[in-house]
Amino acid sequence: MRLGDLAPPPGAKKNTKRLGRGSGSGQGMTAGRGTKGQKSRSGGGTPPWFEGGQMPLQRRIPKRGFTNIFKKEFSIINIGDLGKFPAGSEVGPLEFIGVGLLRKVRYGVKLLANGEISQPVTVRVHKASASAIQRIEAAGGKVELIPLREGK
Repeated sequence: MRLGDLAPPPGAKKNTKRLGRGSGSGQGMTAGRGTKGQKSRSGGGTPPWFEGGQMPLQRRIPKRGFTNIFKKEFSIINIGDLGKFPAGSEVGPLEFIGVGLLRKVRYGVKLLANGEISQPVTVRVHKASASAIQRIEAAGGKVELIPLREGK
């Protein structure tokens, strides 16, 4: 058997309906859409979420809570992540992006105390928790706070 001899079994391939090709085809004039109405029109029909004029689910369910549109969202770095850097190095937001710890800096970078650190590292961040500063200084490192960017 060769590659050119391969063929689907008989009856597996059906021709598509040729709609709107004259009355002799059996699917002419209205092309199988019936007569008149929204669904017979070009571009007609309803979107999947339409509920027939009933009040939509998204408007029926109760709304709760509050969303603060001025919330300042920090990118988080844990001290356990600092093991990727050599001892004695200075690291900041650009270095975090460079090694893949962050994709982008949102409002600022905050250092948290999750994980362990053994080598001394100088960390430049916008904010840091008290316990993170304490652990880095205990390992012989230093935390420098840099000013926040305003407007975001």
